[in-house]
Amino acid sequence: MAVREIVLIGDPILRQKAEPVKHFGPELRTLVRDMIETMREARGVGLAGPQVGVRQRVIVVEVPEDEEEGITGPWVGRPFALVNPEIVEVSPEMEEGIEGCLSIPGYVGEVKRHVRVVVQGRNEWGKPRRIEAEGFLARVLQHEIDHLNGILFVDRLESREKLYRVEDLEAEGAVESA
Repeated sequence: MAVREIVLIGDPILRQKAEPVKHFGPELRTLVRDMIETMREARGVGLAGPQVGVRQRVIVVEVPEDEEEGITGPWVGRPFALVNPEIVEVSPEMEEGIEGCLSIPGYVGEVKRHVRVVVQGRNEWGKPRRIEAEGFLARVLQHEIDHLNGILFVDRLESREKLYRVEDLEAEGAVESA
């Protein structure tokens, strides 16, 4: 396993649509392991192929369990990969929430996302996966799948006033520094 370099905003790969994965072999499994290690090293909860310079439709997610916040379930508390993920169902209800991105360090924004989604894809071995997600996990899945389509969270802001520098929020005491 290896930590890969995270691509930052301004790199053209972040604006390109990722290609579907056709081969589920050792190279893909190595990519997934590297992405999980990279995500953990960067203290993120999700990472998409383009963020490590790979134009493939692969995401990894690891949302920590938090019973107090109601973040529990079979897909929470352990890392997993989705290859060629597609959102096949969304709730009509949307909710605004704070998002950050490993490719846009130092900034967060208020983004509206569907409260519930159903995502289909495959794991790194090619086995079909279907995930019904709500709340924070649903937000993370939507954010990472956006990356596969060349969309960044800043593209989803309703206005520029909803983008904040983490440094400013920390100075105001609105967030704790990590």
